[in-house]
Amino acid sequence: MTRSHKSSSGPTQRQLRVGEEIRHILATILSRGEYSHPLLEEASVIVTEVRISPDLKHAKVFITSLGGKNMEAVVKILNEAAHQLRNSLGRALTIKYTPHLQFKADTTFEEAAKIASLLHSEHVAQDLRKK
Repeated sequence: MTRSHKSSSGPTQRQLRVGEEIRHILATILSRGEYSHPLLEEASVIVTEVRISPDLKHAKVFITSLGGKNMEAVVKILNEAAHQLRNSLGRALTIKYTPHLQFKADTTFEEAAKIASLLHSEHVAQDLRKK
């Protein structure tokens, strides 16, 4: 199998390991208040996932906040602070290069709630009773 085919089948074990390490470090940085902003303190930011590029130089950091409040503003603040957070990350990370960070809102919880509500809707329940 060639290298290009392998990368299209999903992340490698190394990408997963490094992504998880970055997730833990960023969660610690944000929970300890090493980067503080009034909106971040009231939002309780949770780092849900980190997807890292095959060359380990770019990382998409998916975040959510308790209650999902002010997500657009929180994402904007974190993207503005990405350089500062990258510096803090670099001091704790064990790989040669510290990846560039891009923060995005994690919408999987909203999608899951939407699907759950559809499954519990009267229209779907009607179809299940017919069987």
